[in-house]
Amino acid sequence: MTIVGTGALATLFAARLGASGPVTVLGSWAEALAAFRERGALLETDEGMLRARVAATSDPSDCRGARVALVLVKSCETARAAAMIRSFLAPDGVAATLQNGLGNVETLAGTLGPERVVAGSAEVGATLTSPGRARHAGGNKIRLAAHSRAGEVARVFSEGGFEVETGGTAAGILWEKLGAAAPLLPLTALLGVTNGEVFSRPSAAALLEAAAREIVETAAAEGIALDAADPAGASRRVARATSANESSMLQDVRRGAATEVDAINGAVVEAARRHGIAAPVNETLWLAVRALGERGAP
Repeated sequence: MTIVGTGALATLFAARLGASGPVTVLGSWAEALAAFRERGALLETDEGMLRARVAATSDPSDCRGARVALVLVKSCETARAAAMIRSFLAPDGVAATLQNGLGNVETLAGTLGPERVVAGSAEVGATLTSPGRARHAGGNKIRLAAHSRAGEVARVFSEGGFEVETGGTAAGILWEKLGAAAPLLPLTALLGVTNGEVFSRPSAAALLEAAAREIVETAAAEGIALDAADPAGASRRVARATSANESSMLQDVRRGAATEVDAINGAVVEAARRHGIAAPVNETLWLAVRALGERGAP
């Protein structure tokens, strides 16, 4: 197994999967790679510290012959990750993506071929506490779309102790994940609060509900049926399961790093426009998060 990425979720998966089999972490963050080499992947859990010895490299050739590549980079890095994976994946290998947002599956499939890409989503929270070390913040469920290679990938995750479900279309799974993430993540980033804190603030919860209604309407236009009776239900379930988690978007904002808001709320707005639907709440959240990282002219 090769994990492409060095962030919070990549660290969590490295620790969990590395405890059950050989794992190589591929990335460009030097501090994280050094930490992985020196002390392994560390995961703080309610039961204590999990430590797994893993290999770590910035050279894709060190991963040559991998049967499974798990893609956990930001959406803006997917094209680069796809090119690296093509260079090292075994002829019968497969890539699995649990990334946020839309467009990642298409980018990977464009380079690797759709027969070698398994789409999925993870209802798992992780907060990076230092390079190579993360804290599990709740959730243990992974969903994989129906695919000829999904069973192989599911076995790897199951061996790492995850609850795995397979079936459904890639588009359906990704829009369901978007329906949970797009209303919630930008509010955590803008307010500087954990996932669970959003629902304790009535005004924030009202904004989330409005954003979720827009997503349900847009998804329906895309041919995806989400829960119109309770549009915010998916976000509420994720927030409850990962209540103590600082979302990836909040962590990015605090580090001054690029966020994935373009592939999340931006993707909702672009899809809505294609169908002539207004999505003003998602557009406002999109632009507001983008504004956090912008700097004015000197």
